[in-house]
Amino acid sequence: MRTKHAAHPLPTFPVYSCAFVSPTEVVLGGGGGQSRSGIKNKLRLYRVDNEKSVELLDEFELDKGEDAPMSMAAHAESRKIICGVNSSEEYLQNGHNQNCRMFKIKEGKLSLVETRNTLNLKAGDDDFQKVTTLSPDGSLLAVSGNRDLSLISFPSLKPATSPLSPFKEDIYDATFSTETLVVATTIHLFVYNLPSAVDGNAESKKTGKQKAPFLTDLELLKTIDRPALPGKDAGSSFRAARFHPTDSKVLYTVINTIPPRTRTKSSPRRAFVCRFDTQTWQVTKLRKISDQGVTCFDVSPNGKFLAFGSADYTVGILDAHTFAPLVTILKAHDFPPTTLRFNPESNLLISGSVDNSIRVVSVPETLAESTWSWSSWIIIIVTLLVLLFAFIAQQMHHSYS
Repeated sequence: MRTKHAAHPLPTFPVYSCAFVSPTEVVLGGGGGQSRSGIKNKLRLYRVDNEKSVELLDEFELDKGEDAPMSMAAHAESRKIICGVNSSEEYLQNGHNQNCRMFKIKEGKLSLVETRNTLNLKAGDDDFQKVTTLSPDGSLLAVSGNRDLSLISFPSLKPATSPLSPFKEDIYDATFSTETLVVATTIHLFVYNLPSAVDGNAESKKTGKQKAPFLTDLELLKTIDRPALPGKDAGSSFRAARFHPTDSKVLYTVINTIPPRTRTKSSPRRAFVCRFDTQTWQVTKLRKISDQGVTCFDVSPNGKFLAFGSADYTVGILDAHTFAPLVTILKAHDFPPTTLRFNPESNLLISGSVDNSIRVVSVPETLAESTWSWSSWIIIIVTLLVLLFAFIAQQMHHSYS
């Protein structure tokens, strides 16, 4: 089935993050960062009805010297956006980095409602809030830089647990089930037991008193190593992790390989998608999806599709059950995609890049069903042919006997 999609140029707006607040409203984060490029850092609210229709509704310009919004999550019910934005160098040097920002959309307008210092990010570290992820019930928020991760309550943005000690490996992603938090680092998945999700404001509202919160440590349940991959790569690294939206026994991960060093032509940096059974923590399915590293990844809210963007500028959609390719858009951008997200109804996919553009893909409801049906017919036809040839061979054998 041919899927409709279209590119939309956004002049002087390199895109780094995005999140849907409704089936047809998306917030994009982007800009020139802290460099003196003259490109302003902003959040923009767009209405997207289909692959052809993209309308700018509002934008919020960040203060001069602040960074671009590098990661983002949305709580659609409250129409709030949480994103990672480093403060200016002056604030960083004074240790006052307000890296976690919360915005609200009201009457079609973006407004800043809260800022917090949730990570130990310092000037000169070249670090930023690279992960921003909400729990399924919207009560907890995981935010992380390169090595530090904090679990905070939403919407208060107050600490929910003690900060995790600096990881020895770079953090690439984090994902929630109803009971656990999984942190994906370079070579491990760290599985933590979630505490009771209690907003930091709840107790003070009941008693009328402001008490210092008692913070517990996150309980580490299990550490999962990288699975073995086919081929002779020098190594590999987890790049993304997502729980299935309705089945916490299923965890999807993306792994980028590190090619071996050779004196000849460089080897491809392959990417694989893996499905883990979280009861046994065994890989139940594995497939190569790209000959270049994957840069962004998402799972549709209906659990039917996996989407990825890769370093060769491709955007692809897979069947979440079979990993069969459903959509492949070559040269979706002029630079590798930096962000990619399904809308709440799973019928739109948006990818963004620093090439000052987004691409909107319409995802028909019958996409997975039609492809699965065609694949099934191929299997049936091949099986019938095999049986037919076996029957003919048997008859010929009897005739010569």
